[in-house]
Amino acid sequence: MKNEENFRQFVELRLGVSDIDIELSERGETAHATDLMLEQTLDTLEIFSRALDPALYDRQAFLDALQQLCFRNRKARIRILVQEPRSPVARGHRLIEVGRRLSSSIELRQPHPDYQHYNEAFMIADECGFIHRPLADQYEGTANFCNPVEARRKLDFFTEVWERSEPHPEFRRLHI
Repeated sequence: MKNEENFRQFVELRLGVSDIDIELSERGETAHATDLMLEQTLDTLEIFSRALDPALYDRQAFLDALQQLCFRNRKARIRILVQEPRSPVARGHRLIEVGRRLSSSIELRQPHPDYQHYNEAFMIADECGFIHRPLADQYEGTANFCNPVEARRKLDFFTEVWERSEPHPEFRRLHI
């Protein structure tokens, strides 16, 4: 019953409007918040992830919403930093294939080794909403659909890492 109540409170959340910290305590809540935020994203999405957590980013609902963002806005920019790219590549993570197909909108990179010990995960939508997990391998965290100050802090860190990162060879399409 607790999960139903939590999911109901998500229905009211609007990207760029709802400045409420929502505590996320389990995978289902985090996945639901991720989908809802992505569905409302208009222009930009940044994801910092250890290994592209499949329970969040390799689900059909997430992939559909990501593709819809790219189709709705041809100038959409999705940047994804993956600290451990070999694992999702070996698993055949579907987000990587979507990134290959929509390479004009989606770019994946591996952070510079200086950031290998960073163990947080986050997603930033339209520079105002974010989902933050203090421990990348857990689902507990916080979502806020309109906190541009905190989103900017995370985005500044993301940009710092992005500028020192490079595309991983396994993220590119192999032409045979």
